[in-house]
Amino acid sequence: MSKITIRIILADDHKIVRESWKALLEHKPGFRVVADCNNGADAVQQAKQLLPDIMLVDINMTPGNGYAVTSQVAAELPSVRVIGLSVNNQPKYALKMVALGARGYLTKTSSLEEITHCIREVHNGNIYICEEIRKHLPSSE
Repeated sequence: MSKITIRIILADDHKIVRESWKALLEHKPGFRVVADCNNGADAVQQAKQLLPDIMLVDINMTPGNGYAVTSQVAAELPSVRVIGLSVNNQPKYALKMVALGARGYLTKTSSLEEITHCIREVHNGNIYICEEIRKHLPSSE
């Protein structure tokens, strides 16, 4: 396994969610949460300052929802890869996030194993949509 540490910013307006994600991720080798932000505006500011590898961004925040954060980070900080993280489990949310520049999408019911897999996949340059959403996407066959 690689010795690379993936630097992560968490952006969610619920403190308990941020604290939980931080504790879970930092318990796994190879992950370090460098900032946790309670709104999109702070997340963008922290991203510009810290240049993380990954941002886990909730869609429903103010000021600066996940769509706005994703669009701005994708345009201004292309090396920072955004993963949408939301309670919304309908494909349209994931597809909109990816269209705006996100490289991944997870639901808040995704398992820790899937979350860490997604982070690694996105860090490696791939796009990853969680299984809960993928099973509802139209087949490309």
